[in-house]
Amino acid sequence: MHKAEQQLEIIKRGTVEIIPEEELLQKLKRTKATGKPLRIKLGLDPTAPDIHLGHTVVLQKMRQFQVLGHEALLILGDFTARIGDPTGEKEMRRQLEEEEVRANALTYEKQIYKILIPEKTKLLFNSQWLASLKFAQVIQLAAKYTVARMLERDDFNRRFKEGYPIGIHEFFYPLMQGYDSVVLQADVELGGTDQKFNLLMGRTLQKEYGQEPQVALMMPILEGLDGSQKMSKSLGNYIGINEPPQEMYGKTMSLPDHLMFRYFELATMLSIEEQRRLKDGLTQGVLHPRDIKMRLAREIVTIYHGKEAALQAEEEFKRVFQQKELPEDIPDFNLAPTVLDSQGFIWLPKLMLLAGLTSSTSEGRRLIQQGGVKINGEKITDPVYKLVPVNGMVIQAGKRKYVRLISNLKFN
Repeated sequence: MHKAEQQLEIIKRGTVEIIPEEELLQKLKRTKATGKPLRIKLGLDPTAPDIHLGHTVVLQKMRQFQVLGHEALLILGDFTARIGDPTGEKEMRRQLEEEEVRANALTYEKQIYKILIPEKTKLLFNSQWLASLKFAQVIQLAAKYTVARMLERDDFNRRFKEGYPIGIHEFFYPLMQGYDSVVLQADVELGGTDQKFNLLMGRTLQKEYGQEPQVALMMPILEGLDGSQKMSKSLGNYIGINEPPQEMYGKTMSLPDHLMFRYFELATMLSIEEQRRLKDGLTQGVLHPRDIKMRLAREIVTIYHGKEAALQAEEEFKRVFQQKELPEDIPDFNLAPTVLDSQGFIWLPKLMLLAGLTSSTSEGRRLIQQGGVKINGEKITDPVYKLVPVNGMVIQAGKRKYVRLISNLKFN
């Protein structure tokens, strides 16, 4: 095991804030002296079925703690997810049903071990202790924090001033997250910068329950593929860790150049030394930004699909985008006769929707107007365009989505 000071330097890489840093160093020194690992806590609420790269920033930091010899306590917040973290919200979140949360949690279990070391991870559900609390115990927990202090939280304060409703149950979310730390006697809790209030609640409650307070370690929020906003499925600027290798590789290649090294640091396991070598190569003009980004895409795909899949995705990318060839595995779309009009035509946005290239005809219209749709390599820009389908016709939507039309119809 590394010396405490060396561990701290490793842990600090990529972090935004450690509260307080001196306490973390003392905990690391004690661990070094006693041989007892630190208990590192991370909570994830399974409010959606998929994990994207934005979620993996804290998971990568937890893996770093594991490699340094510490114990990872990963909480799937099946109980807290039913309320939902009010962080950043203007209105009350919809409360999720237990079955919905459980289904999402099962997908999380399958995905997290693409990053974390299974044999060094303790997986827990906070319903194990929160669901069994008696009402008197809940009252005792609530009595340990004031409404005035709760309203110091930015989002609560803003909603209160702007007249947006705040449910009493929302106050219980940070209390429950903090109580998780009490139950687990956590030494360190990880989270994004948006979790600062909740992480500090853990310190407060541990003191109230007579425990040594945890250290709060905050990681940055990863920007999405648009280069500015937080990575989010709702914004469509995300890379899902369960996406196919080709899709993951292609999305990474669409990343703005200025974010390449931020992604290297936060979303890959590439060594600091190798990152520095790549950055020096770019500065000196020895390496082209495209080649560095291809290395980034390869590193990301390798983590979630393996080296061979990453190399295949790279070859596919070169063939399609650099050599302007069609992909080898274009999916077929079987067109039913009932979708054609009386003259055998079909509106292109409707065809794109039916083929799964877009989620709506309005999205199809926008994509066509933006010049992002081709038929057999020819760009179509008319949003009211109708076509007579031809067997084998290839339709391309955006840079990475293709279908080949097939049918038993006797196309013209």
